[in-house]
Amino acid sequence: PVRRFVETNFSRGWADEISAGFARQPISVFISTIDREVVGFAAYECTRRGFFGPTGVIPKAQGKGIGKALLLASLRALREMGYVYAIIGAAGPVHFYQKTVGAIVIPGSEPGIYTDLLRNTDS
Repeated sequence: PVRRFVETNFSRGWADEISAGFARQPISVFISTIDREVVGFAAYECTRRGFFGPTGVIPKAQGKGIGKALLLASLRALREMGYVYAIIGAAGPVHFYQKTVGAIVIPGSEPGIYTDLLRNTDS
């Protein structure tokens, strides 16, 4: 059900990424529900070690602190794994991350981990 939620509301690629999180022990995907309906998710250690994301909250549930709670839960889990820093790949709402956890943009980090994939499709 969570994979279907992510694919329907966000993207198939993100749904594929969180599948890796459900295959981990412990599972590295948090979800948020309202009245038993999934409204948001956050994953970590799915794409690469030490990475946060993907994450999303559906529009009708935004502005309620759900994204912040999911982010903080994920970062705490990464800290418990021994990480001092986490990478937010393709951060999207950079201002949100800066305001919420003091994130900084790493200069020259785009396109990030997908550089080789992009090079292979250009040729």
